[in-house]
Amino acid sequence: MTGRRRQLIPWRAAGTRAEMRRNADEVVRDTGWVFNNQTGATLTLDEFVTTGDIEVDIYLDRLGWAGFAENSSVLEIGSGIGRMTSALSRKFASTIATDVDAAFLERCRETVSRFGRIGSLRTVHIADGSSINVSDNSVDAVFSYITLQHCKASDALRLTSEAFRVVKPGGHIALNYRTWVGADSLLVPAGIVMRRLWNVPVIGARLSQWRWSTRLGWQANRLDPRRVLALLEASKIEIDELVILHHPGRPQRNVEYMGKPVIQRDLDVANKSHWWLVARCR
Repeated sequence: MTGRRRQLIPWRAAGTRAEMRRNADEVVRDTGWVFNNQTGATLTLDEFVTTGDIEVDIYLDRLGWAGFAENSSVLEIGSGIGRMTSALSRKFASTIATDVDAAFLERCRETVSRFGRIGSLRTVHIADGSSINVSDNSVDAVFSYITLQHCKASDALRLTSEAFRVVKPGGHIALNYRTWVGADSLLVPAGIVMRRLWNVPVIGARLSQWRWSTRLGWQANRLDPRRVLALLEASKIEIDELVILHHPGRPQRNVEYMGKPVIQRDLDVANKSHWWLVARCR
């Protein structure tokens, strides 16, 4: 049985506020910073989900997943309240939404019931922050976007291993990570300080709910492709197709997996600080 772990204070604060709100529209207006860095009295869940619809279409196209999605299952690591999950539930035959916060998953079901196909949705709580309670070799695809940068590096690496564990032979994986950029010389130390301040009585509670401080503190890790691939290689993960996608303007170092060079390609919609691991398992 996996143990439960206290999550970062902003996630706990956001989860509590999400649970206390009457519906997902109120969650978007009040705590939108958790998911898309916007808040405001005029925002609606409909608008919020539309942004996810657009991005899902873009990424399925860029990943080459549009052709097989209709008859396949997908597991999303880090669903939040369902911004992208609704579109995934319409594109895939079945969808498993996972998140570290159970309150987010409750709102995710509400969101998908309004904008997706609730009958094809299953939710799974990642109670310990790194273990996915899904059977081995059980899903056709695993997708994660702007999630693995917001947890400890050890958890992000464990979730990466979990993605390869749950995907079927011949299945597809697309995982998004944050890597180092010049601004990190300031952002990383500032993020460490901010996470420590979250534990200070009174001031910590306020900092955990403000947009600027949560954005700063949530930048919890930076993972280089070589570190992620070293983990998979140590686990002897057999991969038929492996590609690293990155921002067109980002210089790249040579990367190998199992002694062979890894293909690297530009992704026109990639953030400068992001990279994607895209794989098809053997």
